[in-house]
Amino acid sequence: MGQKGQKQDYVPITVDKSHIVTIGERLYEQSIELIRELVNNAYDADATRVDVTVAPSEITVTDNGEGMDLEGLRQYFNVGSDAKLQNPVSPRFTRQRIGQFGIGKFASLAAASRFELITQKGHFAAKVVFDKEKWMKQKKSWRIPLTRLQPNPKKGNGTTVKLINLHKSFKPEDVIEKIIEGVPIRAKDFAVYVNGYRVMPRVYKGNRIPVMEGTEFGIVYGEIVILPAYKASKDDLGIEIKVKGVTVKRELFDMASWGKAATRIRGEINVDFLPLTSDRSGFIEDSPEYKTFLKVMKKTMADVKKAYEQLASTRENQRVSRALKEALERIHRALVRNPEFSPFGVVPIAEPGKEGEGETGVENSGGKEEPQEPQIQDIETTDKEMQNQFEESSEPEAIETKKGKKPSLRIATPNAVVRRLKFGDMGVTCCLDHLGEDGPECMTEGTIIYINRDHPLYKRESKKREAHILNIARLITQEISLMKNPDNPREAFNRQSKLLKDAFRDDEELESKGRKKR
Repeated sequence: MGQKGQKQDYVPITVDKSHIVTIGERLYEQSIELIRELVNNAYDADATRVDVTVAPSEITVTDNGEGMDLEGLRQYFNVGSDAKLQNPVSPRFTRQRIGQFGIGKFASLAAASRFELITQKGHFAAKVVFDKEKWMKQKKSWRIPLTRLQPNPKKGNGTTVKLINLHKSFKPEDVIEKIIEGVPIRAKDFAVYVNGYRVMPRVYKGNRIPVMEGTEFGIVYGEIVILPAYKASKDDLGIEIKVKGVTVKRELFDMASWGKAATRIRGEINVDFLPLTSDRSGFIEDSPEYKTFLKVMKKTMADVKKAYEQLASTRENQRVSRALKEALERIHRALVRNPEFSPFGVVPIAEPGKEGEGETGVENSGGKEEPQEPQIQDIETTDKEMQNQFEESSEPEAIETKKGKKPSLRIATPNAVVRRLKFGDMGVTCCLDHLGEDGPECMTEGTIIYINRDHPLYKRESKKREAHILNIARLITQEISLMKNPDNPREAFNRQSKLLKDAFRDDEELESKGRKKR
């Protein structure tokens, strides 16, 4: 306040038109954002359908919303109007209005030289033409020409906006992508079409994890999906965080340390209570709402990681189980060809047509031995067995016999893969388990063979299917060979070499025949 006797004066505040356009351009660095705002305006106006037409030099956005009367148009062109803040819920569908800064129509002049708006509400209809060149020439005037039109009752309420004389071209697929992310297309009674085709929300295929968590500020809800391995991608990494149905940004949370696993995680989380930054490109991270949200997501992502690890373990176990089964089938054939190498005695052969339980082969009418389908069994371990910690035994137990005591199967982790190959009334059990990188490559307790899936050599050979099967067969034949006369390692090595060769003899014969044909 001035001193007594002094005259009070005022300093006028003015805003240059070019600054309005510049501010708009900065808020909408990508011109395609303008289309998103036009569609969101239609959503706020309770439209049930929006049609976007993308042409080389023109874009048209038409909706069947409530339209605007004269007062509505004045509010529409009021820079920084807080009308949506004062009326945050739409009258017909009670939608939470998305709202923006009211500056998008000025920013549109960065993408096009002409902005036309035609609207109708009840008995009022008008057309507004916003020509950048003419508007900029009127330095002191802020008026935009408005022409009243004859209302068309058949057409109904609604608004059409045209961006004419585009400075750049837009691809329909890019417009669709922006609408999917930036418009609440999942909302009830709301559909958006681009060049006649309805825009549909993303649908991720995979293992779905629903999210629903209540907080003092509101609900955090949505869905996270673990994609199949073949769908993994580095594009659009992260989870979409949406406020009022609009993606504000993608977040990785702690997935940055997950490695390749992050390429398989996608999803959408809705958090309408999060406060946004002024440019709506992020969140106010020091707010209590955002901190609460992070706590919810920390717990959620821990659940997602656990689910991912279980899924990955299941798929890996299926792969390992198939490789073990094939290795055992090959070893079975090799033992039938070399019955003298069996540590269980002679492999029983039945008479033709008299196969019985416990037999492993048949003798055909021509007198040639031919292996029967081997009895390979999956072993299901109990929860109690899973709780037992693996303890390395320094001395192997006696070989299992029909009347003798069976060695107990001890596993280190719930992810152990166990199969049993029967030889008559006896057999060998193979357990592939995680015993640690420093653990033995393989070992035997009685007739139980343990193979260490953490061993560096196993991990290297398991990358390719053929090498994986061969390596498993190598380890099993090694242990089977040592079960008979273990005091003579050279003889055991020779037995293993013969068994391993015969296990893969069919492959060698087929390969040899193929070379002869060529």
